[in-house]
Amino acid sequence: MDRANGNMKSIDNLAAEAQGGVQQTAAPHRTRIKLCGLSKPEDVSHAIDLGADAIGLVFYPPSPRSVSIAQAVDLVHDVPPFVSVVGLFVNPTPDWIREVVSNVGLTLLQFHGDETAAQSETLAGVAGLPWLRALRVAADTQPADLVKSALNYSAASGLLFDTHVEGYGGGGKVFDWSLIPAELARRAVLSGGLNAQNVSDAIHRVRPYAVDVSSGIEVAGARGVKDHARMAAFVRAVRAADAE
Repeated sequence: MDRANGNMKSIDNLAAEAQGGVQQTAAPHRTRIKLCGLSKPEDVSHAIDLGADAIGLVFYPPSPRSVSIAQAVDLVHDVPPFVSVVGLFVNPTPDWIREVVSNVGLTLLQFHGDETAAQSETLAGVAGLPWLRALRVAADTQPADLVKSALNYSAASGLLFDTHVEGYGGGGKVFDWSLIPAELARRAVLSGGLNAQNVSDAIHRVRPYAVDVSSGIEVAGARGVKDHARMAAFVRAVRAADAE
């Protein structure tokens, strides 16, 4: 019995030491990466090879980055497990949501229009999927406004912060990152004019959960056409920022 008790004590001690070791070597922050507006299979394959955490498909026909359901089915065909497929929608009808999700293997919805919190929850219920809410940050936006919106959209899995522009969708413009309250960083997906040159500064200043890029990984002057070198440079810059 004493020997058994001794063994138990040894195990307990080892467990305590292991736990202490884990606490002392906590993993550094890893910013998740979403590459959005992909429209070609080779772009999706490249994003996966680069280690992107999520790819974004646009289901908003007026956008130059929009894809049809048939295109989307082809794009997600070889997406491996644990890579999220995010569908971006702007003021969609329940029928449009239902048609897309019944054909395309999405894992997350992103609402980028004027959807209220109640409408967002209803649409997500139709899809049976979690959702992100895009919050457009204007020149006169105050941190308190973002906190209020965050509370209003508390059912969202996360909040995507983008620059307010005319119309819908990203305009490739940066907003004042200091407007994002620190208490929202854990839920924040930072977007709006990010590229390989400025994403490190954005990460250091905001410490968002994730970053989202579209125009910043495109061929200059060609909206919707992805540049594989810029995609790779963006991912490298994020990983370098995390390591600093």
